Amino acid sequence: MFNTIFNSTASGLDIGTMLICAGVGIVLGIIISLVHKFTSRCSKDFLITLATLPVLVSVVMIMINGSLGTSIAILGAFSLVRFRSIPGSAKELLSVFFAMAIGLALGMGHVLFAVVFTVIVSGMILIFNKLPMFSGGKTEQILKITIPEDLDYTNAFNDEFEKFTKSHRLLKSKTINMGSLYKISYYVTLKGNVNEKEFLDAIRTKNCNLQVLLSTGDEEKEM
Repeated sequence: MFNTIFNSTASGLDIGTMLICAGVGIVLGIIISLVHKFTSRCSKDFLITLATLPVLVSVVMIMINGSLGTSIAILGAFSLVRFRSIPGSAKELLSVFFAMAIGLALGMGHVLFAVVFTVIVSGMILIFNKLPMFSGGKTEQILKITIPEDLDYTNAFNDEFEKFTKSHRLLKSKTINMGSLYKISYYVTLKGNVNEKEFLDAIRTKNCNLQVLLSTGDEEKEM
């Protein structure tokens, strides 16, 4: 039932078979992208990445053509790209692996399997996203703080994070205004009974009343 549509190696593939794999990959990539958009906040760039990833992975698989040496080289390239990127959320990683799995199936010619697999996993993600048992309470937000250069941000806000947040992790830090200021970004999850204004006011007492931004979106915006 799930037999491959390839009758030969990549060197003997006809244009019709390649177009079938590419067309199905585009459609399934769009489905994966829409499912991710429906279940979590994300940027336009990430949605485009998900939509095109199955086609790209399938092309790589076809070009490998059973070569062990080429497979190891491609694995190293994928690892390099992964570790050079900013760590994503759990849902982002899930969607990336989902798209890659579909690309692997298409690259081996298992078109029907890829379609069925996409329908099943997409349905699981949509259902699990609606079930109360998988509810994690308040969602993760992005906190951006501007601080003077003489303030050590490493432990400066530990008391505020302990009091107002369930969890926090540093996203990035950079200098601005010719190095006179720092801009620090965190992923934070506020406690259920926290007043956001009170939280921001507590931060402002530590950063000399410079700008503070608490965002619910995942997109990176300039403060």
